[in-house]
Amino acid sequence: MPTAARIVVAPVEGDLYVADVALPDPGPRQVVVRQYASGVCHSQLHQLHGVRRRPMLLGHESTGVVVAAGSEVTHVAEGDTVLVTWVPRSRAEAARWHGGLTLDVGGGVQATTSDVFTWGDHTIVDQSLVVQVPPTIDTHVTAIIGCAVMTGAGAVMHTAGVRAGQSVAVFGVGGVGLSAVVAAAVAGADPIIAVDLDSAKLDFARRFGATHGVDASGGDAVEQIRALTADRSRIAFRGAPMTGVDWAFDCIGVRATMEQIVAAARPGVLGGEPGGTAVLVGVPQTTVELPAVEMLIGEKRFIGSIGGSCSPDEDFPVFLQWHAEGRLDLDALVTERFSIDEINEACAALTEGRISGRAILDFTR
Repeated sequence: MPTAARIVVAPVEGDLYVADVALPDPGPRQVVVRQYASGVCHSQLHQLHGVRRRPMLLGHESTGVVVAAGSEVTHVAEGDTVLVTWVPRSRAEAARWHGGLTLDVGGGVQATTSDVFTWGDHTIVDQSLVVQVPPTIDTHVTAIIGCAVMTGAGAVMHTAGVRAGQSVAVFGVGGVGLSAVVAAAVAGADPIIAVDLDSAKLDFARRFGATHGVDASGGDAVEQIRALTADRSRIAFRGAPMTGVDWAFDCIGVRATMEQIVAAARPGVLGGEPGGTAVLVGVPQTTVELPAVEMLIGEKRFIGSIGGSCSPDEDFPVFLQWHAEGRLDLDALVTERFSIDEINEACAALTEGRISGRAILDFTR
């Protein structure tokens, strides 16, 4: 039978609002999830601040419990605790998944989602985007594993494959960037340089494993990174000093930081080793011009990382283990909690830079 739900709707114009809806019975490959909490992700702001051609349903990371499952769903059942994400849980599921859905949200209005929606006390979702987890997990702070942790930590673990002793710089230490810092610390990277415009966020990043902080509001961030990483024992192309990091991660996605991560990556050693790598993690809202000569001479690379190159079925248990061991302090990473009726306040706080870590919607409030 249909499930009563309260979900957030983003209309074509105006503020978000909460609608009382009846979710349909799940299709053969769908599940209905009663949710405990959902992350409020910065990438959703891009959708909110852009042109909306149709009403939308947003949110793509949550914790919950399955309350109904379709006839072809085999890996979860009613009563199972789950994490909901926007990345198909395995390679096999990625081949079967075909996109989001459209829901009637009342008043003759239909709203769509490109993959999943989690800004609601219930959601209906394709089984490929649901990962079963132990019922003993923290039902609220673990909600951010489905995007923030996966995207930041996965970029370090999988896209880059950072190894012990390698140097790392992370531009933008919000929820995604802090997760990247954690993964770099777990990998044994050194130094781990956090870069941000907010000195308080730099101090906060040290709690998660950053060894240095670079305040980009107080001078050229790239020059500060080069000063921290100068190595007189190594010489780059044509006698240039060796400065910069092995891996520079942009967790913001604006033009300035996309250019800075290339400049912050170290050059290579001619005939000896290639240069560093710039990794784009944040969702870009503009094009970028790359310095072709610098990339050629320094043998640098610029690569992208979507969803941290993660396989949720395999990676989510790892992140939960880090949390259990105290290496991933999700309690500290979740810095703000809002009720569903405070969704506009949550988005405003994120837009204005008032969220030091990650905010969540708490559906038990």
